[in-house]
Amino acid sequence: MNPDGNPVLTLAWTFGLMSLFAVGGANSAIPEMHRVAVDVQHWMTDKQFADVFAISQLSPGPNVLIVTLIGYSVGGIAGALVATLAMCGPTAILAYYVSRLLRRSSHSRWPALIQTALVPLSIGLMAASGLILAQTSDRAWPAALFTVAAAGLAFATRLNPFWLLLAGGCLGFAGLI
Repeated sequence: MNPDGNPVLTLAWTFGLMSLFAVGGANSAIPEMHRVAVDVQHWMTDKQFADVFAISQLSPGPNVLIVTLIGYSVGGIAGALVATLAMCGPTAILAYYVSRLLRRSSHSRWPALIQTALVPLSIGLMAASGLILAQTSDRAWPAALFTVAAAGLAFATRLNPFWLLLAGGCLGFAGLI
């Protein structure tokens, strides 16, 4: 959708709607963000999207920073503010009212069932996010191999992901991946 051809309104509509379906947080919406930003709206390339994601993950603060960076690339400061508010506002309001509803019905079984059902959904959405990011950044077999090795290390050990990111950054800077 492109409301009135205005990219800032498009950001508001896109991220406002997306926020309501981002079960598991902003990172679970990465595949949809990629689809909209790269394939549908052509706001950025695959490489730019991967770079924006990397910057958002390396920066201190919430994971939703990727939305701010996408908004900034589309509409400058106004785009960054609109995209961030659109991604955070509707979901915060929804969370507030859902938490009030769950608090009132704390003796019922259905809130626990819903929360239990959302766990695999969130894991699946985050796995899809990882796949999209790997596909956008791993253009050569050494990069794909490093991604698989880093994922395996992250899964099998308690190694801080920062060290894996640092190793990947150093290898990339050296031109090895």
